[in-house]
Amino acid sequence: MKTQWICKENRSMTFTQGSAIRRTFVSGWVNADIVRNDRDNLIVTLTTKFALHIIELAEHLDQERKFIIARQLLRSGTSIGANVREAQNAESKADFVHKFKIAAKESDETFYWLTLCKEAASYPNPNPELFDQLRDISRIIAKIIATSKRG
Repeated sequence: MKTQWICKENRSMTFTQGSAIRRTFVSGWVNADIVRNDRDNLIVTLTTKFALHIIELAEHLDQERKFIIARQLLRSGTSIGANVREAQNAESKADFVHKFKIAAKESDETFYWLTLCKEAASYPNPNPELFDQLRDISRIIAKIIATSKRG
């Protein structure tokens, strides 16, 4: 059995199971099986940035003493990225699709809470960019689900 090792410069080496190097971490080289590279993963990046914006909005709502909506928005808005992230380590294709379906539901719920904030006269109006970001995320998630089901 061969094991691929990578280092910070993204160079890789392959060793056979019987070779002298068996440890997980050897002089700057890491077993590729335990490293997940999300650097080029668009949906992970978008959902992480979105979650950070949701945290800011929830903190602002807390300052305005709008605790109920703030908590709901914080839970659903950050859950999108958490489920997308979890899907990256799915145990099967069905598990992968399931995690993305949960992310889609959380996205829809987040849209609901953002809309309530926007429409309620006593609530601060959320940044319109949040709606745009959420639409983009929802579209990507829907496409990932559809593509994964086909393949």
